Amino acid sequence: MSKLQDQVALVTGSSRGIGAAIAARLAAEGARVAVHGRDRPALEAVTARIRQAGGTAEGLAADLTDLVQIEAMRERIEATLGPVDILVANAGGSPVRPGPVEDLSEEDWRTSVDANLTATFLTVKSLLPGMKQRRRGAIVTMSSAASRRPTAMSPIAYVAAKAGIEQFTRALALQVGSAGIRANCVSPETILTDRNLVEIPPDVQEMLRGQHPIARLGTPDDVAEAVLFLVADSASWITGVVLDVAGGSVLA
Repeated sequence: MSKLQDQVALVTGSSRGIGAAIAARLAAEGARVAVHGRDRPALEAVTARIRQAGGTAEGLAADLTDLVQIEAMRERIEATLGPVDILVANAGGSPVRPGPVEDLSEEDWRTSVDANLTATFLTVKSLLPGMKQRRRGAIVTMSSAASRRPTAMSPIAYVAAKAGIEQFTRALALQVGSAGIRANCVSPETILTDRNLVEIPPDVQEMLRGQHPIARLGTPDDVAEAVLFLVADSASWITGVVLDVAGGSVLA
């Protein structure tokens, strides 16, 4: 039997990149997957690929900084796919370019924190009551290696938000374990998404490879496999961990 047969998964930020790979991998293991994003053509494309591969998927759009929209999305998932067993809070990113703290506007700080930490909090807040009622659930949040090993080029608000997600996840695991719910965090390093393949010049990719004990950069599938491990029953006694998917680059 497939690892996630008859389970329902919501993967936020899954219309492209890492999120799309996670959604496809969970669907391949039998989960009915809610694919989330704001770019409707991209959302429809991911949903169509999952269905063509024999999986079950529903595409949904919502602003994850707005609890009202998240609640509406949850209700639609429950009506079309069923109650959510698995939440992968993948949505995030850095909407602000790196720079000195004194040049960072308050608006840009709040935008970065909201897109990552606040969106994670609100999504968990919406899904958690149902999981507690059913006494079952697996939550995976998404951090970044930059949270513990920032560089001069790391956007500082993004770094702070991702570090916050890691601590939020640990505290969440303590709160919800007795209700049969697990919460873990995945922390990738440089991942060669389609976007990064275009935006990171080949010479920079080569330089980055040299910074990893496993001398290659990560792929979206590397992250998807880590998420699958954490949400499946084979990890039923694992909670509160931050799992580096980083080729060994975060060792200290």
